[in-house]
Amino acid sequence: MRIGELSERTGTPRRLLRYYEEQGLIMAERAPNGYREYDERFVDRVVQIRGLLDAGLPTRIIKQILPCLDKPRTIYFPDATPEMIATLEHQRDRMSERVECLTRNRDAIAEYLDAVRDGNPPDRVPQESTAS
Repeated sequence: MRIGELSERTGTPRRLLRYYEEQGLIMAERAPNGYREYDERFVDRVVQIRGLLDAGLPTRIIKQILPCLDKPRTIYFPDATPEMIATLEHQRDRMSERVECLTRNRDAIAEYLDAVRDGNPPDRVPQESTAS
């Protein structure tokens, strides 16, 4: 598929896809006319990259952990520095906190929807009166 189709299928601007290629996160084949050609597997790869970027990981770390996301998984870190390990631990902890927060919010929304659908709106929080 060409870059436009990959862009549409992943919701990623073409400019970002070119940036991912510059960073070595994805690699395109070149057609005889010079157009980029992407394999089907890059749809999932771009979605993974975006998720990792959204989680706060820098591209240099993403590039190193991408092989771990492949199937079969290949884990090979010849240059895993203490700084990189600390960064990954910090990012893992941040992701866990986000997951917990999202889970609480999802559960609150689900509870609200259940109550509304059952015709029992959740209790309203009383407004404090400012009048004395």
